[in-house]
Amino acid sequence: MFNRIFPKQFDNTYRGHWLAIWLFVPVVLMELAMGANSIINTRTVAMSADGIPLDRYGAGGADAVIALFAIAGLFRVLLALQGIVVLIRYRAMIPFMYLLLLIVQLGSKALVLVHPIVRSGVSTAQLGSAFILAILAMTVIGVVLSLRNKSDSPGSLTAPLMRS
Repeated sequence: MFNRIFPKQFDNTYRGHWLAIWLFVPVVLMELAMGANSIINTRTVAMSADGIPLDRYGAGGADAVIALFAIAGLFRVLLALQGIVVLIRYRAMIPFMYLLLLIVQLGSKALVLVHPIVRSGVSTAQLGSAFILAILAMTVIGVVLSLRNKSDSPGSLTAPLMRS
């Protein structure tokens, strides 16, 4: 398993289940969209998708939250761009990227639990949470699939039987 996450060399040879690659594409694209949206529509994302009541904050507090959201969006964009490079050129890194994305998702959830935020109860915030949970579920499934051997798939079990 560790050899799959940390291979001796990062090349374009993918060794996991093929479905993990196809699941990686929407995960990376959704991360890219979320990051870009956080950079471009920072105030709207903070207030609607995350339910942060910026209108209740002072001007300095609201500006600080907006700046932090834009910075977090930049990090998401950079991580997604790295995922695109991995898809194009370094597919052996797909399990590592899944693990990295999983750590970011779970770490974000853990940090919000440690440092809770008062939410405004906006109904679109529930939609934002559902979107994040969908990415999290796809990432967990992708990690598992990317760590499986190609020979674990049902179609490849027939090859050894044909040789005997």
